[in-house]
Amino acid sequence: MKTELVRKNNREAAVVYSSQLLVTDVPSALDLAMTVKYETGCMNIALNKEAVTEDFFILSTCLAGEIMQKFINYGIRFAIYGDFSNYTSKPLKDLMYESNKGKDIFFQPDVSLAVEKLTGCGR
Repeated sequence: MKTELVRKNNREAAVVYSSQLLVTDVPSALDLAMTVKYETGCMNIALNKEAVTEDFFILSTCLAGEIMQKFINYGIRFAIYGDFSNYTSKPLKDLMYESNKGKDIFFQPDVSLAVEKLTGCGR
C-alpha cells in the first residue's frame, strides 16, 4: 500500500494505491480508514478500484451500502478511482451517479478527479 498526501484548494486528500485488496468487508474498510487517518491525519481518502473487492460493486451483497454508511457516520470522505465502464447494473450506475452529486462518497475515472472531488475543487 502506497499513501500520498495531496494538498489542493487548502485541503488535503490521502491518495492510496495498492495492488492488493484492501477493502474486502466492513472491518477492513474501517481499518484502512483508521490507518490512513493515523498515518496522515487526513479523513479524505481516495483509493484505487483494484484495491476494493468486486463484492462492493454487487449491490445485492449490501457491502457498498454498509461501508458507505460507516464512512459517513465517521466523517470519512471517500473516493474510489478507476475504470467503472465494465459495470452494466443500472442500480449501481445510479448509485455512482447520485454519490458523485453528493459531498461524501465519489466514484471517479482517475485519481486527479477523485482528489478534486475530495478537496472541493470538483463541485
